[in-house]
Amino acid sequence: MAQLLIELFSEEIPARMQLQAARDFERLFGDRARAQGLTWDSLKAYVGPRRLALHVEGLPLEQAAVTEEVKGPKDGAPEQAMAGFLRKVGLTQDQLVLENGVWMARIEKPAKSTAEVLPGILEDVILTFPWPKSMRSGTSSFRWVRPLKRILFLFDGQVIPLSIGGITSGDLTQGHRVLSSGEAFAVKDFADYQQKLRDHFVILDHIERQSLILDKANEACAAAGCALMDDHGLLEEVAGLNEWPTPLLGDMDPKFLSLPPEVIKTSMRTHQKYFAVRDLSTGKMAAKFVIVANQVASDGGAEIRRGNAKVLSARLSDGVFFWSEDNRKGNFDAWLQKLNGVTFHARLGTMAQRVARIEALAQVIAPLVKADVSLATQAAHLAKADLASYMVGEFPELQGVMGGYYAEAARLPGDVAEAIREHYKPQGPSDSVPEGAVSAAVALADKIDTLVGFFAIDEKPTGSKDPYALRRAALGILRILRQHNVRASLSELVAAWYQSLLIYAGEGRAVYVDTDNWRGSAGPRWAEGETEVYDNYLRDFRAGLLESPVFVIPTDRDYDLDLQFEHVANTPKVDNALLTFRDFRAVSAEFADFFADRLKVMLKDEGVRFDVVEAGFAVRDDDMVRTVARIRALESVLASPAGTELQAAYTRVANILNAEAKKGALPTAEPKLLSGAPEVETALTQQVIALTPVVERLIDAEQFEEALGKLAGLRGAVDAFLDGVLVNSDVVAERENRLSLLSALRRLFDGVGDLSKLA
Repeated sequence: MAQLLIELFSEEIPARMQLQAARDFERLFGDRARAQGLTWDSLKAYVGPRRLALHVEGLPLEQAAVTEEVKGPKDGAPEQAMAGFLRKVGLTQDQLVLENGVWMARIEKPAKSTAEVLPGILEDVILTFPWPKSMRSGTSSFRWVRPLKRILFLFDGQVIPLSIGGITSGDLTQGHRVLSSGEAFAVKDFADYQQKLRDHFVILDHIERQSLILDKANEACAAAGCALMDDHGLLEEVAGLNEWPTPLLGDMDPKFLSLPPEVIKTSMRTHQKYFAVRDLSTGKMAAKFVIVANQVASDGGAEIRRGNAKVLSARLSDGVFFWSEDNRKGNFDAWLQKLNGVTFHARLGTMAQRVARIEALAQVIAPLVKADVSLATQAAHLAKADLASYMVGEFPELQGVMGGYYAEAARLPGDVAEAIREHYKPQGPSDSVPEGAVSAAVALADKIDTLVGFFAIDEKPTGSKDPYALRRAALGILRILRQHNVRASLSELVAAWYQSLLIYAGEGRAVYVDTDNWRGSAGPRWAEGETEVYDNYLRDFRAGLLESPVFVIPTDRDYDLDLQFEHVANTPKVDNALLTFRDFRAVSAEFADFFADRLKVMLKDEGVRFDVVEAGFAVRDDDMVRTVARIRALESVLASPAGTELQAAYTRVANILNAEAKKGALPTAEPKLLSGAPEVETALTQQVIALTPVVERLIDAEQFEEALGKLAGLRGAVDAFLDGVLVNSDVVAERENRLSLLSALRRLFDGVGDLSKLA
């Protein structure tokens, strides 16, 4: 067994690409080596600012012989197809094998030395490496993230020859750009490579660089009575920027602490890659920062600290100006006016129109979360205003956060300021859910507008593509609904979004046209004259009579309405002034399915069994909170002794009904107490008749666990009935009634979930 060492040495690799590049290197090399019949004991990639390395232990000196199977044409295929396949594989037909009606070619590849195989593997990896952005430099024949300078390629202590793009492999590498001599040096194996890099001021392991930064930064902060503010993303980035990281504690002018801490921290992080620091005595931000230098300064870093403090002061001085300008009286009104000129999406209108929709949605949602409607409406109205502020223009990641500060400065109600600050939450699985009722209402309105809007213009996620992060928004909605126990039908929320479109009609700014109805198809007909048409449309829309696509035409001048109708009918998509939305019914159905899929993923991640999730979802219910309660009840009961009784009773009932259904339609009548019926039949019938209203009330009251317990209690009576009578009796009345009894029993079970889906 032998060791393999590869290093691809280049100009600086962007820090944000490094960790994924290491994962890709492991995956690509491993896949190609495995396809060549190679095995190994360990395989690990390393990455830094200028190098991507791979260390493999336990490779065999010779690959195993490989048998490659190639699928050919079906038996009886045209002669031309078979001839082409034989030319491709270089075999004759008598060398093929017929399997399941398909000709297969088995090509034996004899064993080669591993040293012969490795160059082709590495060349293929280099040529197909999936950098997010790459470039072709000089006379290079391939693309790389930055100009590739060297290839170190050692197997079993020997250089493996490889030449690609004018670069020839060898055993040389280089150390730190500044701290080392700059001369290349040779290495023998991985241990020698790692140690010599360290001797030349390069720490190879990204994780080790992270640990060093944390340890040294915490040590410097502790000595000054401070603590480093956690920022794992920044830690990964600076570890990717520095081969020999040296944390230094710098001083910031205390006057800047008057700024919101998020502004200071964001300016440090975004522009300068500094860590913010907290004062241990007060718990607030300290007038200090941690910079990670890529060198060891002879003056202990004093000049580095001074220079970076100067740069930070210049940055934060801009922040002070923005903060002062943004807090002028009346800025909210000015910002809202500016949103009229900001496009949210070409097919969803301006940001001002989006705000109006969110405001209308918040009025509908507020009662569902037990929030004050007026406060929720006010917060929704102002939630996006800070997008037009100076500070958010400089730091887009502070949208919402700055709006909350500006609302507090304007002495708006605390719930309003909090809702503005939190309405983007949760932005990911690790983010918190808004706790206040007003915040929850506005957050739901914001996300529902995004989701339904993009569904309404048919911009749904497809496969792995989700450019508008709609899956994340849906998971955010589900988390809010569950945490606040919001009892809302998804179809009602979709309807509320469509209803919010009516806001465009205000002040004569828009005309709503239902083209199918205007053309004279099914539904109400338009009356003559602009006012009557407009009034009729609003009346029919509110009454739910309009089921065809809705066309919204914002107008700022008088139109000849008849000509405008013709224009819309004949040219449904002309420019950004025309917003076209799909039929409510189609959007509502797709919306429900989309949320069902997201909730299934969420519950499976929480450890709920797949079959239990499917059983609960079989009851078509677009109240997600009630669906979760049903699934959790099933999960709880199935984990108890009652679960065994429940499944056994259901299975026996379902098996008989399924068998009888194959012979013809099952009876739908309610079961009756027949005179002269066997005692076991009478007993079960009485129990089902008595239990039906009880179980139905429990289900209506969402006491699913209690309902399942009642049904599990029927196990004995079900067994006695099925063991004591012949369901498929020769007497028609008996057969019909017994099947009706079992059908009624299964309907009770189905009210909680489809137990046939349980394993």
